[in-house]
Amino acid sequence: MFKQYRDPAPVPADGLAAALAPFGQSRMLPREAYVDPAVFEWEQRHIFSGWTCVGYAADLGSVGAQKAVGNGPNGILLVRGEDGTIRAFANTCRHRGHELLACDATTRGRSIVCPYHAWSYRLDGTLRNAPGFGEQDGFDRDQFGLAELRLQNWHGWLFVDPSGQDSEFSEHVAGLEEVVGPYHPEDLTVVARHSYELATNWKVIAENYQECYHCSSIHPELSRISPPTSGENIELPGSWMGGWMSIVEGAETMSLTGKSGGVAIEGLSERELRSVMYLVGYPNLLVSLHPDYVMTHLMTPLAADRTHVECAWAFPKDVAAEPDFDPSYAVDFWDLTNRQDWAACESVQRGLSSPHARPGPLAPDEDGVHQFVTRVARAYAGPADPAAAPR
Repeated sequence: MFKQYRDPAPVPADGLAAALAPFGQSRMLPREAYVDPAVFEWEQRHIFSGWTCVGYAADLGSVGAQKAVGNGPNGILLVRGEDGTIRAFANTCRHRGHELLACDATTRGRSIVCPYHAWSYRLDGTLRNAPGFGEQDGFDRDQFGLAELRLQNWHGWLFVDPSGQDSEFSEHVAGLEEVVGPYHPEDLTVVARHSYELATNWKVIAENYQECYHCSSIHPELSRISPPTSGENIELPGSWMGGWMSIVEGAETMSLTGKSGGVAIEGLSERELRSVMYLVGYPNLLVSLHPDYVMTHLMTPLAADRTHVECAWAFPKDVAAEPDFDPSYAVDFWDLTNRQDWAACESVQRGLSSPHARPGPLAPDEDGVHQFVTRVARAYAGPADPAAAPR
């Protein structure tokens, strides 16, 4: 939760109050939260400017590796320095503001070079060379280093706080170490990735992920392996949320046959070997912890009604290194399930575009959706007592 005061989001106050009501009495977020560009812009400034997942440390594997993510106010340049440390900088040159690297582009070099006027920076962000300024009196290159942003490498996932004003990262992930730690995601290898661009709001995707009330209707393959009414949600003190679902007797993992084409992650408990933990790394990382692999969905909101999703599957390194290893048992299962979900999410977005759409109630099995909706609604509402907020 941000420490600074901010204006509330441009959503109806009565709709916000209804979303914040106790579970069993509450409603979904106001329609404007999903379709209004003004709300989307507010979210970019106030939700996605705090701790947000921006990718994987393994994608910057060598010194000089550079990758640009996001754009506009949250445009970020990730760089692995000479000391092996990954740093995050605002993706803007200190000369005229040109992007140092185009969004989603990657490169590698001993310097960070702006393509506009060739200003160059060391990998730690300090200015190396500004063509034409060498003999200029009063030019102090120490004043023109790149703007460094707070970054945390947590279990191989990179999180950046562009605002510099979010809570400490330890608060963001409070209560998660004992949930995520046993799977050692940082020691797994990403073997496959799929990219999807969806015609829906990012929150619709997260809400869909937070419930299996829909599973018996649209996921027959999943429902055969994992009973839709199994498991329960967990309460976490930090910014994450989620819950687990069990795997049927005789099945080993989530696949079309229930069989695994790999091996179980070493050191998992009997409960972890018989279930899948689904977590929302608020706001944009969805993590599924399986007995034999870890799957992530990394969401990048593009507009009120458009979201890019990258799905990645990571397996134990020794398994991934086998020449005949085939990850399709997991990839094919979840690609099918994803596409079933995407069709539903895009239909929700089309339905919400109707001026007659009104926030509906939550079913008893949608307590996970209530967790997510109330977290967003609290962000929309801003501080309870603005007068007490720091000036």
